[in-house]
Amino acid sequence: MKKPEPRARALEALYQADMREVDDPARGLSGRARRYVEGVSSRRETLDSRIEAASERWPLHRMAAVDRTILRLALYELLYEARPTAVVIDEAVKLAKQYSTRGSGAFVNGVLAALARQVRPG
Repeated sequence: MKKPEPRARALEALYQADMREVDDPARGLSGRARRYVEGVSSRRETLDSRIEAASERWPLHRMAAVDRTILRLALYELLYEARPTAVVIDEAVKLAKQYSTRGSGAFVNGVLAALARQVRPG
C-alpha cells in the first residue's frame, strides 16, 4: 500500500488537532509533513485571520473543519514554502475533493485564489 503524501499526513494531524486538544500534533511525523504541521500550528492565528478576511461571509467557525484545515495548510505553503502557487492551489483542491464535501473543491479554490493574489501578487 502506498504511503500517503506529506500534505495528506499533515492534513490528518492538523484536523485531529483542530477537533480535539492534542499536545504534539506533529508527533510521529517526519520530513515535510512534520514541517507543515509545526509551521501551521505555530502560525495558526495569523493564518486564520488572513483566511477569514479572504473568505467573504464565511467566518472560520462556519467552515467545514476539513476545509478550514486545508486552507490553513495551503496558506502556510503560499507564505512560507517555495512551491509554485498553481501547485499549492491544485493540491489543496485535490485534498478538498478527496476528504470533504462535494462543493469544497470550488470553495477552497476560490478562497486560495483570493489569498494568492494578496500574498503572491503578480
